[in-house]
Amino acid sequence: MKKTILSALAVSSLFLNAAAQQVKFTEYDLDNGLHVILHQDKSAPVVAVSVMYHVGSKDEQTERTGFAHFFEHLLFEGSKNIKRGEFMKLVSSNGGQNNANTTQDRTFYYEVFPSNQLELGLWLESERMLHPVINQEGVKTQNEVVKEEKRMRIDNSPYGKFTEKIFGHLFDGHPYRWQPIGSMEHLNAAKLEEFIAFFKKYYVPNNAVLTIAGDIDVEKTKTLVKSYFSEVPKGETITRKKYELPEITKEIIDTAYDANIQIPAIFAAYRVPGMESRDSKVLGMISSVLSGGGSSRLSTKMVDEKKTALQVAAFNYSLEDYGAYITLALPNKNTPLNDLLKDIDDEVARLQTDLISESEYKKLQNQFENSYVSANSKMLGVAENLSNGYTFHHKDANDINKQLEVIRSITREEIRDVAKKYLNKNQRVVLYYLPKK
Repeated sequence: MKKTILSALAVSSLFLNAAAQQVKFTEYDLDNGLHVILHQDKSAPVVAVSVMYHVGSKDEQTERTGFAHFFEHLLFEGSKNIKRGEFMKLVSSNGGQNNANTTQDRTFYYEVFPSNQLELGLWLESERMLHPVINQEGVKTQNEVVKEEKRMRIDNSPYGKFTEKIFGHLFDGHPYRWQPIGSMEHLNAAKLEEFIAFFKKYYVPNNAVLTIAGDIDVEKTKTLVKSYFSEVPKGETITRKKYELPEITKEIIDTAYDANIQIPAIFAAYRVPGMESRDSKVLGMISSVLSGGGSSRLSTKMVDEKKTALQVAAFNYSLEDYGAYITLALPNKNTPLNDLLKDIDDEVARLQTDLISESEYKKLQNQFENSYVSANSKMLGVAENLSNGYTFHHKDANDINKQLEVIRSITREEIRDVAKKYLNKNQRVVLYYLPKK
């Protein structure tokens, strides 16, 4: 009887925790098409102001790559009302933090302020959208910034070029084949009119979502949003090309050489469904089984027991159109790369054949629940997750409240079947990543 009561309490607690994690929000559109999402949380006097533009490197022309990432930098140059170089100073001098990032699919700008500076955050983002200064001086300055970033993050970074090689094969025929930072030659060759045209096409209210999360008064915030953003003109409707890539049916093997490394690495990558797919969520769980922490299968086998690997990992890089499931290992004590690949393949094959244990399954559920709670513990995380839901999940910001439900519904059988469907040797790219002598 006692055990039954304790079990009932545990189940009850689980559902209470799930209910407690529901993110409440208000959403609506301005007349110019800007989608607005407001989340009130008065637990701390902090507010996150963010704008996600549905534009990434996927939207670039083949001979003009790097534009979306370039604008991540360029739109900090200033506006008609913000002097050049003053944007970040305005943020820091008022107790805030700000940044931006670009992927293949979207660009995300944000400020986090004390909540009494909400209006400043709205003004800054409206300035960025309404009338930024895009001139030759700013383009030249940011060109040098991007070149330095490429040198640091890719050219001179150990293992910095592996995605370039892998994505070139996985996504041949799709814009995902190039990296968001793009080509410096393309940026150098671009004329000012091309940058201005790119801005006018993509950085428009009807291609963006403004998300505000934190210590706000919803009705007052609506009034502020209208006053700062309603005058921004609506842009032309954007039509995106749909890509249907042929299946990979034969293993692709390639080699890369890197002067920045002394220890080689082995990569195996598979093209998988995009982020809207349920299978993408399952692949994320498979990653955790294989390499989610020190007690995961690959780490236990290859790092702890056999001591053949210094590092081993598996992760699902999920994008809008497709995803890349990547496994990798760095050898210990000159272990041959093919031995590492075999050990990884053996663990994948075990997943494809046998159901994971009940204890592993429970651990997996706990890991993802903790990850979900952690991601939504800060206002910036809530803002980004709400924006992602609207941008990538059929304009459904409430996707933020469905994620746990989906994870909890994934079965051990699904984990086995999805591994069997996508993680096969004839569907992958194997990359030998070697020191350049």
